[in-house]
Amino acid sequence: MNLILELLLLVGIIIYSYLESLVMFFIPRRRKSVAGQTVLITGAGHGIGRLTAYEFAKQKSRLVLWDINKRGVEETADKCRKLGAVVHVFVVDCSNRAEIYNSVDQVKREVGDVEIVVNNAGAIYPADLLSAKDEEITKTFEVNILGHFWIIKALLPSMLRRNSGHIVTVASVCGHGVIPYLIPYCSSKFAAVGFHRALTAELDTLGKTGIKTSCLCPVFVNTGFTKNPSTRLWPVLEPEEVARSLINGILTNKKMIFVPSYINISLILEKGPGFSSRRLHGSSQQPVTPIPEDLRPSSDFLEH
Repeated sequence: MNLILELLLLVGIIIYSYLESLVMFFIPRRRKSVAGQTVLITGAGHGIGRLTAYEFAKQKSRLVLWDINKRGVEETADKCRKLGAVVHVFVVDCSNRAEIYNSVDQVKREVGDVEIVVNNAGAIYPADLLSAKDEEITKTFEVNILGHFWIIKALLPSMLRRNSGHIVTVASVCGHGVIPYLIPYCSSKFAAVGFHRALTAELDTLGKTGIKTSCLCPVFVNTGFTKNPSTRLWPVLEPEEVARSLINGILTNKKMIFVPSYINISLILEKGPGFSSRRLHGSSQQPVTPIPEDLRPSSDFLEH
């Protein structure tokens, strides 16, 4: 019976994908210009953050790049400059509230108001709950959600005055469905999705329709945090694909950006009584310990 249901789900996903492609072919979304706008991207030293910076550089935006890794963010900046962008680099720990506030003040003094912010920095420590270290759980929440609060609190006043701007929250499909051995990460991403939705509602209530919001929710991305990420129905994405989807979503003011796009319908179909996490990594039973080989981290701490 489970196999039949999964086959029906797969057929539904395929039909949805073709219908969506057909609609987008005949009715393309209108794209806005971000040329000359100041874009702040956190976690810009590698992965999704780096490639998103490249996409904005191609759009002729002015870039403010943050990362805890000085070498990585400077490498990103060099490529963006070769693409013709004006770039400002800051070494910032997005788990440190005081450092965030000080860095935002410095950006305002040296660069000016930020018009688009991409909260991309993220932390992940794969482990079963009892093996997760307290400091790792704390760090996960400090980077994946609390940092979003401090950054937006610091940048939002100028956006409210202008009634203009775009706030991008990088979350995950793990903000909609859960996976064992990633409890702190999934919890923080649920919080990030909630942050996006609540902020969107609050801006609408305030009548600030000129401030746009987007939330990126990809499935597994090959950024190096796992050795062999695997899934039965969902693909493993390359960062380039995710960055292209993100920039397209931003330019069309799309509120929820699923990558691949059919994940939206997949989640709706799967969220019956008990969301089946096993479909995320293709196993019907999982032991409590040890952590599976495909979820062992290739390093202790990584940003998106």
